[in-house]
Amino acid sequence: MTRSYAIALAAAGSATLLIAAFAFQHLGGLPPCKLCIWQRYPHVIAIVIGLIALRVQSGVLIALGALAALATAGVGAFHVGVEQGWWEGPTTCTSGPVGGLSADALLDQIMTAPLVRCDDIAWELLGISMAGWNALLSLGLVALWLTALRRA
Repeated sequence: MTRSYAIALAAAGSATLLIAAFAFQHLGGLPPCKLCIWQRYPHVIAIVIGLIALRVQSGVLIALGALAALATAGVGAFHVGVEQGWWEGPTTCTSGPVGGLSADALLDQIMTAPLVRCDDIAWELLGISMAGWNALLSLGLVALWLTALRRA
């Protein structure tokens, strides 16, 4: 595999995952939560880096592409932990504890609750959520970026 081919595959992989996210949102009717949105940004960065790296042969750009893919994998893995209840997500993205609240405080919590919660699994395949698939596939993209870096 040539360096340019690995870069193109990695950038195309990020584009594919981003297009899939938008398809789930706009065609599948699954609006994204805050963590879902956060997973999209590094894909955009990886795509831009990939396009530039195809023109400008630079190991630094390739390393940045790998870092962007690793960032989205990391956010995806964190999101999986939130979905599974292993740790808490952002307070603006998950449900809070109800016990010990006054009626007014409970009403305030209900009224400020996010429309799409990060701790709900909206879709899964083979027991793996969208966030989990993003994490796994993005790790594969990291491997492609690193393959390109070794070809430098």
